[in-house]
Amino acid sequence: MGVVAVGSAVATIAVAVMAAWAEPELAWRWSHTLELCVAVNGFARIMVVLIPVVAAPVLAYAAATVEEGRTRLLALLLAFVAAMEILVVATDLLVLLLAWELIGAFSWALIGHSWRDRSNGAAAAQAFITTRIGDLGLYVAAGMTFAATGALGYDDLAAVDGGRRHALAAGLLLAVVAKSAQLPFSPWLFAAMAGPTPVSALLHSATLVSAGAYLLIRLAPALEPTGWFLPAVAGVGLATALAGGVIAVLQSQAKWVLAASTSAQYGLMFVAIGAGSTVAAGAQLVTHAAFKSLLFLAAGVAIHAAGSGDLGGMRLGRALPRVAGLSLVGAAALAAIPPLGAAWAKQEIGAAAAHRSTWLLLGVLVAGALSVAYAFRFQLLAFGRGPADDAIGRRVDAQPTPAECWSLGVLAAITVALSVLWLPGSGEVLERATGGELYEAPLWELGVTLGLTAAVVSGVLWAWRTGRLHASTPKGTLAVVADWYGLARLSRVAVVDPTLALSRGLARFDDRVVDAGVRGAERLTRTLSRLAWGRAEWSLDAFVRGLAGAVGLGARGTRRADEQSVDGAVRALAALTLKGAHASGVADDRVVDGAVEGSAWLVGVGGHASRKLQTGQAHHYYALVAVGVVVAAVLLLALSS
Repeated sequence: MGVVAVGSAVATIAVAVMAAWAEPELAWRWSHTLELCVAVNGFARIMVVLIPVVAAPVLAYAAATVEEGRTRLLALLLAFVAAMEILVVATDLLVLLLAWELIGAFSWALIGHSWRDRSNGAAAAQAFITTRIGDLGLYVAAGMTFAATGALGYDDLAAVDGGRRHALAAGLLLAVVAKSAQLPFSPWLFAAMAGPTPVSALLHSATLVSAGAYLLIRLAPALEPTGWFLPAVAGVGLATALAGGVIAVLQSQAKWVLAASTSAQYGLMFVAIGAGSTVAAGAQLVTHAAFKSLLFLAAGVAIHAAGSGDLGGMRLGRALPRVAGLSLVGAAALAAIPPLGAAWAKQEIGAAAAHRSTWLLLGVLVAGALSVAYAFRFQLLAFGRGPADDAIGRRVDAQPTPAECWSLGVLAAITVALSVLWLPGSGEVLERATGGELYEAPLWELGVTLGLTAAVVSGVLWAWRTGRLHASTPKGTLAVVADWYGLARLSRVAVVDPTLALSRGLARFDDRVVDAGVRGAERLTRTLSRLAWGRAEWSLDAFVRGLAGAVGLGARGTRRADEQSVDGAVRALAALTLKGAHASGVADDRVVDGAVEGSAWLVGVGGHASRKLQTGQAHHYYALVAVGVVVAAVLLLALSS
């Protein structure tokens, strides 16, 4: 799975390079009013390549070090990278919102990767809820844009005016401040440290936290006419850079030092944008992505070797010399040591601040000095070479694997390679890529910056050599300061805990009321069903029994009817027949026999009478013929008339 993940990232790099060269655009009409648009243009040409370039070594490191749920973790990291790629190529607020939601959901799953530990789940929820509050601002911005223009394209933002423009600017500022861990939302980065080291390396470098700064780089020029917007961006950024720098100096946990420094470094990007130089902010974003992922992976190796994230128990320079050397590259970049590219970006941020306000420049210089302090403090405490008989630094059994060393080496090489930013013409390339401009730095700025850097480095080294550089856990007021000035506790008490309590209450309401109603309806339905079936069964049985009884009765009735009617009819018919026979016998005796006997008697009488006519005399016979002829003539006349 590790080979597949790294291979996918490498393939993405190849596709991203071609896309950055060809600058393709794609639009899909969702409805007659909404259209989804993506394009690889502007600063997206750089980001679309930067994201997989940083992700590839991080994925290799994850495949080599994470054992619990490795496949799930790599799959989530790849999905997270894909969502981030969509975010940077979006050219309308609808696609942006979809990608914004995706990276929020994936980051929650990544931070809570070791979910069997309840504290990790709580930390993931805290980070998710905090950033979700800021996400509401993005919905407000999209709503204002659509209400004013009927569209959601980035190009439509400039057409929003009046009160809607102020609401749009406020919503966008809320979203990017929360996502990039600026004050007062910074504490969620500490909660995000619950995730595995590769997750921290990716979230803090080129993906989740960078989403806010990237969006500002793309959209801030359109909102510049809103007078308060850019000063507010610069103010929030400077406050976070200073506050985060102090916290990073005080923290004793390796990953927490780097987390605080992430807020501070993104604060400097906000300062550059607020001062009107998206170019300087873009350069800071790119260089920060490379060296911060390097430092997180180096911290992961140190934590694994020392068995703890406590900087006071490390000093691993003798045990892990190669990792210490690679980490030094990242620390030097964090401290903006020339000729690394990060130093060029910091100088341009100072130039932009000086162009806007001297006070803003002074704030940037102080934030830069803090960067030097916490960068070298981290390097010395984690990878410094303690005394030869130092039991702490020599107590190391776990050595980094080749995959870990290669991951760190690639990121260190990228960090060094970005030194090309010092070459002539690099500024013009960035200006064309971001559409912004660079400002000429005052001559004294470089001298002051170098002087401050040298002074702070000397101070840290002196403290290290004299044993005054400690990493003890802050106590009292310092503990409050190190915990984001109480904001971490305040956010838990005022926002996270009430939200989780409300969620649990709604869950109980859902279980006990909504689901109870459903369960009650189900039981009622089952009961009615059983009753209906029982009644139907009883009714059916009764019907069958009744039908059987009726059939029996019918049969008996039929039998009786048969016995009483058919047999009776038969008997009646027999009796009638007998009576008929008797009557026939009587009639035969009295009528037929009488008729026969009467006919015989008449024939006898006729014969006796006819015998009297046979006299033997001819005149008697002639008289009878004559009488017959007369009778026949009379009958013929009667019939003819």
